[in-house]
Amino acid sequence: MIQLIAFDLDGTLVDSRRDLADSVNALVGELGCDPLSEGLIGTMVGDGARQLVERALAAAGVPHPPANALERFLDHYDRRLLVHTKPYDGIVEMLGALEARGIRRAVLTNKPQSAAERVLDGLALRRWFDAGVVGAEGDYPRKPHPAGLLALAARAGVPIEAALLVGDGGQDVETARHAGARICGARYGFGFPTAAGLLDEADWVIDTPAALLA
Repeated sequence: MIQLIAFDLDGTLVDSRRDLADSVNALVGELGCDPLSEGLIGTMVGDGARQLVERALAAAGVPHPPANALERFLDHYDRRLLVHTKPYDGIVEMLGALEARGIRRAVLTNKPQSAAERVLDGLALRRWFDAGVVGAEGDYPRKPHPAGLLALAARAGVPIEAALLVGDGGQDVETARHAGARICGARYGFGFPTAAGLLDEADWVIDTPAALLA
């Protein structure tokens, strides 16, 4: 039986693709290049802000990326964090049903800790995660390193084989594999193309948040 579910944030709990894309393209425009499509930028999300910026500037053909590119992106994103970002349909209802079943809930994201907490607070989602929120730039390495997931399970007093990681990206699949946890791929998320090829028949895949309850 699953006793703890850890959720990825971007592309799993919340649809943040437009705010991330607008922030990336604000930087790309400052550097004199044409904007990238929102869909393309979505496939670059999941491994942290630094990797997103590096991938985006390479795809845009920025000839000489400035040393402060990451800081400039973070400044743009800080001002756009909650402009269009919202929970996917059915997220709140699904979290409430899990709470009623006594299943612990956590967030494990490669978004910086402070930004993750601001998104959860701003969307009134924070209360649902009784087992904690682990973001990047904190005490644990980013996914796909398993340390954050292992720490969440230990903190909740749950054996790792009774933990499930729900995410839309390849880094989520790899994290669960490294930790020895179960994985559920969120096919509705914008990062799912990076996860699809890593999943096998023994893994769970959902097309809507509500489908997790089954």
